[in-house]
Amino acid sequence: MSATTKDLLRKVRMIVPPMLEKFHKGQLGRVAVIGGSENYTGAPYFSAMASAKLGADLSHVICTPPAANVIKTYSPNLMVHPIMRETKEVASSRESEPEHLASEIIDMMGNLHAIVIGPGLGRDKLMQATVAEVVKGARKHKVPLVLDADALWLLQTQPDLIKGYKECVLTPNVVEFGRLAKSVGLSEEELPDTGEAGCKKLAQALGGVLIVRKGAVDWISDGEKAMVGDLEGGRKRSGGQGDTLTGSIATMLAWRTLYHEGLWKTEGNFSTAETLMLAAWGGSAITRECSRLAFLKHGRALQASDLTEEVPVSFEKLIGEKEESKL
Repeated sequence: MSATTKDLLRKVRMIVPPMLEKFHKGQLGRVAVIGGSENYTGAPYFSAMASAKLGADLSHVICTPPAANVIKTYSPNLMVHPIMRETKEVASSRESEPEHLASEIIDMMGNLHAIVIGPGLGRDKLMQATVAEVVKGARKHKVPLVLDADALWLLQTQPDLIKGYKECVLTPNVVEFGRLAKSVGLSEEELPDTGEAGCKKLAQALGGVLIVRKGAVDWISDGEKAMVGDLEGGRKRSGGQGDTLTGSIATMLAWRTLYHEGLWKTEGNFSTAETLMLAAWGGSAITRECSRLAFLKHGRALQASDLTEEVPVSFEKLIGEKEESKL
């Protein structure tokens, strides 16, 4: 592990709240994952469970009724809300209005520290239109966002939804990265590569939105500064591993909010821009370590659920619990 990585882990540890006896339920993180449709129930579960296993007090999944019935059987530890609708599910003209469907989610935002949008979302027009309204509401309420998967598909046609919103993290893979770059008018000549320079270019084009470009290493940039997540990961590229990343980043973002609220005696005196990057880098580090540990155990048989079990192990190994948290 490089000296730079050790220093970043030390800084990430500063924004992790201790577990103090005075805290009550929900104070150490309330996270929601918006996604989950009839055909995609695993992704939102993996994201929400990563959030819970990392240490968020309350983890919600906001999905369609068919998905909710399935996700509830996966774990009783998640709060599952069947609010979203696919076009084929709507029973009235009222239910076909994205603004109406989104309003119930927007009403929840005062009780949330971070929101993930995208895992298992699908590309149904009503689902996509509903999350577009949710993004607008999150910006109004200044709720940190993590967008992945089919939420990135939405941004390819409506990049202005998040342009300039500096409480937003996008986690594209190499293909999604290329599509996003094209959507904001970046040509191949303007986008020199998909490493640090390319990541900075796309972040700049989106007005300072934080980009986590997933790959052999994870490049992270807000358009001005850049970090690299280069901890060794596993060699198996099974579907669903990116969901552990979104849930981990969301919990780090929740803790970041509490850090700036001064919930405990903090250290570091970081700016909000610095802690945004630290939260994203910390989520990347946790996920890569989960992948490494799971691959050591399972090899070619590795599945996304194997990463979920390694989340608390990875946290303890990389960051560790603070003394005041221990009994």
